[in-house]
Amino acid sequence: MSFTTKSIPQLSGTTSVITGANSGLGLATAKALASHGSHVVMAARNLDKARAAASLITRDVPAASLEIVELDLGSLESVERAAGNMMSNHERIDILINNAGLMAMPEGRTSDGFETQFGVNHLGHWALTARLLPALVDAPAARVVTVTSSAHHFGRGVDPANPNLEGSYGPWKAYGHSKLANYHFAIGLQSYFETNGFPVASFLAHPGLSDTNLQTRTVEEGGGGFVGWLSLNLARRTGMSAERGALCQIRAATDPRARGGQFYAPRYFTFGPPVVRPMLRPGRSRAISNLWAVSEHATGLPMKV
Repeated sequence: MSFTTKSIPQLSGTTSVITGANSGLGLATAKALASHGSHVVMAARNLDKARAAASLITRDVPAASLEIVELDLGSLESVERAAGNMMSNHERIDILINNAGLMAMPEGRTSDGFETQFGVNHLGHWALTARLLPALVDAPAARVVTVTSSAHHFGRGVDPANPNLEGSYGPWKAYGHSKLANYHFAIGLQSYFETNGFPVASFLAHPGLSDTNLQTRTVEEGGGGFVGWLSLNLARRTGMSAERGALCQIRAATDPRARGGQFYAPRYFTFGPPVVRPMLRPGRSRAISNLWAVSEHATGLPMKV
């Protein structure tokens, strides 16, 4: 039987943090978890959009328990402030979904000087996870779900000598680079939890081809070229809804049968129900080691309690 939102167990008493919860996959995930009793922390950069998204949820789920926290993943200062807010309000966090991201943006830098896509898609989530780690470890069986993309297949492991792709930038190259970093981050995180005996599990998820504002922003920003335009039109014509695309990360976050280290993706690569998919990329140990070193150096945050 396929996993649907009806498959989600009762989540009363849990706290879930979702980045980018103001639209698309994040909004669909927030609504699904809130409708099953979890207190959902909606972490988003645009507070007006987050409030509008919360209103949409409570319209359909009047009893939803929601909290909005301002979070700009392109600023380590903002991440520190947001994480401090969450830690002061919650002794434990049961679910963290690293969902927010950018796709094929023109070359740019975050406020801390990182290449934008690597900085937002990976380093911002690294910093958030590191700062929330004590609250995750204190939960009885926490889960961290990191959202990647099929684009990780054309990415390359981070180069410690040039993590920001200076002199070799391409919008899609950088996107694949950041999505492979998400992939390696989730795998490395599971190894870290297992090695230290922490009651936390790390998962990977990708939504296939889903019709969200991710493609729209790519086209509006002008970084994706013809491929961005094609991606937008394919998503509009043949893509899954945000609600269906979000099922992969929702299943990873809630399915009682899920086991740490698993990768959830659509059955038919770009569409279909969420299923466990195999890990296909070889040579991960060195790539993960490089990513850990680069991430700790860039953010100043080791991944440890």
